Amino acid sequence: MFWGREFQGIMVDKNDTLLREVDEELRREQLEKLWKRHGNLIMMGAAALVLAYGAGQIWQARRIAASEAAGASFEDARRLIAENKPADAAKALETLSKGGQPGYADLATLQLAGNEVKAGRKAEALALFESLGKSATDTMLRDYARLQAASLRLGEADFTEIQNRLTDVLGDKNPWRAAGRELLGLAAMKAGKMELAKGTFQQLLADRNTPQGISERARIAMARIVEAELASPPPAAVSPAAGMSGMGMSGMSGSGMAAPTMGGMSGMGGTGATGGMPGAGMSGMSGMSAAPAGDGKAAASGAAAPGKK
Repeated sequence: MFWGREFQGIMVDKNDTLLREVDEELRREQLEKLWKRHGNLIMMGAAALVLAYGAGQIWQARRIAASEAAGASFEDARRLIAENKPADAAKALETLSKGGQPGYADLATLQLAGNEVKAGRKAEALALFESLGKSATDTMLRDYARLQAASLRLGEADFTEIQNRLTDVLGDKNPWRAAGRELLGLAAMKAGKMELAKGTFQQLLADRNTPQGISERARIAMARIVEAELASPPPAAVSPAAGMSGMGMSGMSGSGMAAPTMGGMSGMGGTGATGGMPGAGMSGMSGMSAAPAGDGKAAASGAAAPGKK
């Protein structure tokens, strides 16, 4: 009985081993068939992956080398500026702006524009800033160029032009919004749009992220606006008593009336008081009270006309 069970166990192990060998043989045959059928494609795909990886590494190395070379050229140009060699610096910057890496090319153009501003060549600087404002790869640099172009045009351009130039800079999330709003407020002051200027400067003062220098200038601008408003107070309306003092007494004497009091005036009907002031009703009085201060002659003539009638 014991030997029978042992014999059965041995047979089971042999059967399992045989089945595994059969499975392995089948897999080997399938792999051989697959390789014979698609081996070339597999080799080509592997080679393509290796080549792509190698090409990527080469491109990355060349890009880094080009960036390093452009950076060195830009630093050389800045060194020439520091050494007071503007002509040589301009040549180096122009070469870099036309054929350098995109980032350093934009920086070179920006430096050229700054040099033109320092030299007093405003038109050339404006052209460079406008070009950079359209073609710069970096959004922050592009908006900065637009801001500088608007500042150069602030003295000659009208309000609409400045507003259009600053449209993309005034957004709440734009890092240059404070400088843009300052320029917009100054343009509004120049155009006589004081309410818009006040609102713009108040917005700057309410923004806790506004730089300190811009906040101080905004306070100064607000003080100037308030000072101008106080220097020219709004015209005051003429009171009824002042209007009556300008009326000709001859017109009233012709009707046999004494100088009317305020109570007498309130008793005038729509067709005038009895005894000879036809037409001097409430409509005539409303015309007098609306006349601004300083227009006494106009008020007197407006009041005398009903008496003459």
